This record gives sequence, structure tokens and C-alpha cells, in this order.
Amino acid sequence: MHAPGVRVTLSADMQPERLILELLPRLRRYARFLVRGDTSRADDLVQDCVERALSRLHQWRKDSDLRAWLFTIMHNLHVNQIRRLLSAPDSTPLHDDMTTAEPFNGEGRVYLRQLSRMMNELPAEQREVLYLVAVEGLRYREVATLLNIPDGTVMSRLARARDTLRERLNGSGVNRLKRVK
Repeated sequence: MHAPGVRVTLSADMQPERLILELLPRLRRYARFLVRGDTSRADDLVQDCVERALSRLHQWRKDSDLRAWLFTIMHNLHVNQIRRLLSAPDSTPLHDDMTTAEPFNGEGRVYLRQLSRMMNELPAEQREVLYLVAVEGLRYREVATLLNIPDGTVMSRLARARDTLRERLNGSGVNRLKRVK
């Protein structure tokens, strides 16, 4: 699996279909984020994205980042679905069903739950930029391309999202434990 921030491009010995399979966990995580945790809708969105990507694989430039291309497809599919539904998706915290590198203690879980709730309260534009940069590790330019917005807008939305979260966390009374090594 590829680390966050690493471009996923096709090497001579790699098939794009295999890369898409490797990226399924990231696609599913991004889909869950977009539909705010609705597992069924997320699975449908991933399926639609992979179907569209495979049917249009000839349009993907082999020297470009496959992950960003797939995220763009998924984002566009989601926007089209929202336009059709004309209603906001249900809100579910991001922490449900997410795996972590190490288990959280009780206070860590409370903090994660609170952070997830605060992130869900951000305006959709700020929340999506924050997710793509902080969780998926995409570069500002990649996010700008994916969302079809200027680079400066990405930076400004990200700064506003981080400032809002920082203010809310500092004012929330959550005490962060310092890790002693």
C-alpha cells in the first residue's frame, strides 16, 4: 500500500486494474467521508467510481497520479448525486469503523470523537479540503484540481478549517495527554 502524500503512478510492471484494487480502501474511506459515514451509500459510490474508472481507463494519463484521478471521479459522482437528491446527507462521525495504527485509551477516544464531531460541523467546502489534505495526504495542487478550484482557495479553506478546529479544541476543555517515550 502507498503512504499518504506519495503519488500513485503506473510503473512498467504494474497494471492499472491492480493499482485500483490496491486503492480500494482509500476510495472507500473517501466515500465514507463524502457521504458522512453511510456505509451503504459509500459502497455504492465506490462501485460507481470503479465502474466509471474502468470504463474510461483509456482517458487516464499513465504519468499522472491514479489516486487523484479516482478521487476526482468519485467527487464528481458524489456532487452529481447530491444535485439529484437535493437534500443534505445524514451526519455520522468519521471515527466509526475506522482502524488506527495503535489503540486509543479512553481519553484518546473522547478526543477523537470530539474532533470528528467538530470536523463534521465545519462547512462542507472546508471539511472536504481538510480531509483531502490531512487524512489522504494530497498536495494542495492535487486538491485544487480534484475540486476544480484555485490553489489559493484550497489554502484559504484549509487555513480557516484548521483555525476553527484549533479554536474549538482549545475552548472545549479537552486536555491532550503528552506522550512520554
